[in-house]
Amino acid sequence: MAAGEAAGQSTVQGVPNAMQGFSQNRDQPIQIEAAALEMRDKKKEATFSGNVKVVQGDTTMTSKTLVVYYQSSATAKGGAPAKLKPAAAPAPAGASSIKRLEARGNVVVTQKDQVVTGDTAVFDTTTNLITMRGKVVLSQCKNVLRGDRLLVDMTTGVSRVESNSGRVQGLFIQKDESCASSGPAMPPLAPKKTK
Repeated sequence: MAAGEAAGQSTVQGVPNAMQGFSQNRDQPIQIEAAALEMRDKKKEATFSGNVKVVQGDTTMTSKTLVVYYQSSATAKGGAPAKLKPAAAPAPAGASSIKRLEARGNVVVTQKDQVVTGDTAVFDTTTNLITMRGKVVLSQCKNVLRGDRLLVDMTTGVSRVESNSGRVQGLFIQKDESCASSGPAMPPLAPKKTK
């Protein structure tokens, strides 16, 4: 068993975290379930509330609320038709694309044996970045990484965990036999500590 604390910011490529599932499942349809949906077409936003569940491929996200900011094809820059992306909710005006998703309240993202939790998550489709804030915990089997922010660049695959206290905490089990059968071997989550 190995435990460690990394510096206040930890940038590691290939960190197994469920957020990468949204990039891997990009071509899959987005399914959203919630207790209620409120559309505000003038603001170009849709608010799902009450036990929200989002599924895309093998990735699932749950939260208390989810706000989807979209644009219709007529509102693209320069008046040109917008490049269409799968829309989470149909806009009354016709075809639309998602600009940003904001999940709030007990956000949990799961992909296979990987789980990421936090208070809020923002998915910016224009920059292809995901930012999760508030008591962020990344886990895979018995391996755990904690911080205050998780930033994921979906284009490069680089994940960055930051902490307000200046320390990111990690617990990494070197050979976890209980998890070996559930998936491929996990690459190191953090650089080794040097003296």
